[in-house]
Amino acid sequence: MDAALAAVVRESGAFGALLYVLPPGDDALWLVAVAGLPQEFALPWRRVALTDPIPVADAVRERHLVWVGGQEEMARRYPRPALVLPYDFALAAAPVTSRSGVLGGLVLMWAGDRTAPLGRDEREAVESGCRRLGDALQESLDRGDPPRPGGRPRTLSARSGRSAPPDEAAAATAFVDRLPGGSCALDMHGRVTFLTPAAAELLGAARDDLLGALPWEALPWMDVPEVEDRYRAALVSRRPQEFTVLRPPGTWLAFALYPDASGISVRITGAEPAEDTPASPAAAGPSRATMLYHLMQLAATLTEAAGVQDVVDQTADRLLPALGAQGLVLMTAEDGRLRILGHRGYRDELIDRFDSVRLNADIPAVKVQTTGVAGFYSTFAELRQEFPAMTHEDGMAAWAVLPLIASGRPRGSLLLSYSRAHPFPPGERAVLISIAGLVGQALDRARLYDAKHSLAHRLQSALLPRTLPAVPGMKVAARYLPAARGLGIGGDFYDLIRLDGRTVGATIGDVQGHNVDAAALMGQVRTAVHAHATVGSSPDRVLAGTNRLLNDLEPGLFTSCVYVHLDLAARRGCVATAGHPPPLLRRPDGRAELLRVPPGLLLGIEPDSRYPTADVSLPPGCVLVLYTDGLVEAPGVDIDDATAALAGLLERADPTDLDAMADLLIRHAPNPGDDIALLLISVDG
Repeated sequence: MDAALAAVVRESGAFGALLYVLPPGDDALWLVAVAGLPQEFALPWRRVALTDPIPVADAVRERHLVWVGGQEEMARRYPRPALVLPYDFALAAAPVTSRSGVLGGLVLMWAGDRTAPLGRDEREAVESGCRRLGDALQESLDRGDPPRPGGRPRTLSARSGRSAPPDEAAAATAFVDRLPGGSCALDMHGRVTFLTPAAAELLGAARDDLLGALPWEALPWMDVPEVEDRYRAALVSRRPQEFTVLRPPGTWLAFALYPDASGISVRITGAEPAEDTPASPAAAGPSRATMLYHLMQLAATLTEAAGVQDVVDQTADRLLPALGAQGLVLMTAEDGRLRILGHRGYRDELIDRFDSVRLNADIPAVKVQTTGVAGFYSTFAELRQEFPAMTHEDGMAAWAVLPLIASGRPRGSLLLSYSRAHPFPPGERAVLISIAGLVGQALDRARLYDAKHSLAHRLQSALLPRTLPAVPGMKVAARYLPAARGLGIGGDFYDLIRLDGRTVGATIGDVQGHNVDAAALMGQVRTAVHAHATVGSSPDRVLAGTNRLLNDLEPGLFTSCVYVHLDLAARRGCVATAGHPPPLLRRPDGRAELLRVPPGLLLGIEPDSRYPTADVSLPPGCVLVLYTDGLVEAPGVDIDDATAALAGLLERADPTDLDAMADLLIRHAPNPGDDIALLLISVDG
C-alpha cells in the first residue's frame, strides 16, 4: 500500500497525499497514511464523517473526483478546511474502490503556483493510482488484516536531498558559512537539522540547543503566530515565505523560507523593523500558533453541530488529538444532579457511577459549574489538595476542568485529562478556557435544537394516526419521514378510515410548508377528510367539503390530497385527487402502473372546485401505493422519470411483505429536502 501511495504521488506530480479507509458498515473515513506532509497537519481530519463538508467526503459519497483549484475556491466551496489552512494550494480528492465497493478516499495536494485543473494524463494517473490503492486495500481485507482505523496514521518518509561525497559536502558547508547572514534547515516537522555558526549567533542561542528542536519552542521570542503560520504556509503551498520578528531586546531579524519535498531551507539576516511591525512578547508553554489553529478548527466545526450528541462527538474528535489529551467528559447540571452528556477515553462503568449523582462541591466538575472558574491540576497531588475526598480511579495523571459559559452563565463543565503529568502554563490555560467557551455556546444552541426537535416529533406523532385499523381482506403498511431541514416537522399526512365491514377510506396529502403552521393545518385537513368520509360521502364530495373548509379558514397555505374509497367485497376503488401525485397500482402479475385520475385543483384555492373521480379494479394480490411528492421529487430530475423509477422498484419488490416493500421505496427517495408519507394497501386473495 505504501508503494502504491508513493507511486500515485510521484506520477500525478503532487507533493503530498492523505489516504483514508472506509471500514465496512462505518459512516466515517479514517486517515491511515500521510505522504509529503507532517501528519500533525492532518490531525483535525483524522476522522471525516461522510456528511462532513470536506472534499474527500464529497468524493467518496458521490463517487467522483473533486478538484479544488486554489485558496479562493477552497474558501468558497469548503470554508471549514479553508479556515484552518488559509494557504494557496490545489487539491484533488477521489474515491478508492475495488470489486467490493468503495474502500476509502485519496487526497492529493499540489503547490500554490498551480492554476490549471488536472490534465488528461494527470487525471489518469490519479484514477489508476486509486485503482492500485483499492487493490492493495482489498488484498489486506481478504487476508483479514485491514488497516486499523483510529490509530496513528503511517507517515511515508519524505524524499531526502541528493547525497554528496565527503569532499563535496565539506565544500558545500564552507560555501554556506561564507555567505552573509545565517542559514539553517528544517525537516518536514519543523525541527532544526542544520545550522551555521552565524545563524546561531543571530538567534542568540547555542547550536546544540537548537539542533533537533522546534524554533518556536527553543526560542520563546519566536512563539508568535506569524512564525509558525509562515512555516505552515511554506509546507502547504510549497512557495517561499518571508517574515520579520524581534529578538529581544532590540534586534530585528528577517527570515526567508524556501521549501521542497525534503524540508525547508532558511536564510536569516539582520533587518530594520517596518513602522507598523509590533514587538512580540515572549510566551511560555506550547506553541500559541498551534493552539490558535486548533481553536479556529473547533470554532468552524461547532458552527455546524446540530444536537447535543453532535457537539460531544465533534468536540472529542477535534480536541483530543489536537491537544494531546486522552480523556474527555462533557457534563451539565439538571434537577440538582450531575448529568454526563458524553465522554471519550473512559470506561462506561466509571462514567455511570458519576452520572446522575447529587451535586456536591467535593466534585471538581460541580465546583466549576457553580463558580465558573476553571481548575487546572498538573498532578493528582494538586487535585487531592483541593478535593481531599477524591480517589484516583481514572488512571489519568493531569486534568483541566473548564466551565462551559453561554450568555454569561455556566451551562456545564468540560473535563480534559492526560495520561502523563501535564503543566498548564498561562498561555495554554487561556486558550483552553476560550475553547470551553466555544463548546459552551455550541452546547447551549444544541440543547435548544434538541428541545425543538423533540417538540416537533411529539407534535407530529400526535397528528398522525397512532395505529391503522385492522381490516379483514387487506394488509397495510405506512411510513413517514420528516424533511432533513427545518424543525423536522411538516404537513404530510396519511390515514386509513374503516367505514363499515366491507368499505374503507384511504387518504394521503401534503400541506405546503415545513413548520408548526403547516403541521396545525395538516391536523385540520386530516380531521375534515375523516369527518366527511365517515358520513358516507363519495371521494369527490370528501375533497369538495374539505376544500370549502380550507377556503373558510383562509390559512394562506395550499394542500394536495388523494382520497380513495375501497369496496373490498366488489374489489373496486374510486379515486379523487386534489393536485396530488396519482397513486401507483402493482397488479398481481407484477406490472406496476400509474393510475390516470383526472386532476382537481389544490385544496384551499377555489371554494367551488369540483374533483372528478376514476374507478379502478383491485384484483386479489394487487398493491395500491399512495405517496407524497417527497418520494419522487429531486432537483434536476424529471418527475415522470422519477415516478417510472419508483414503479420499477415496486415491480421488483415482494408483494407479500409490505413492510419490506415500504422500506425499499423509502430508501429509493432522494436526500429528503421534503417530507415523505407513504401508504401501501394490499387486497388479499
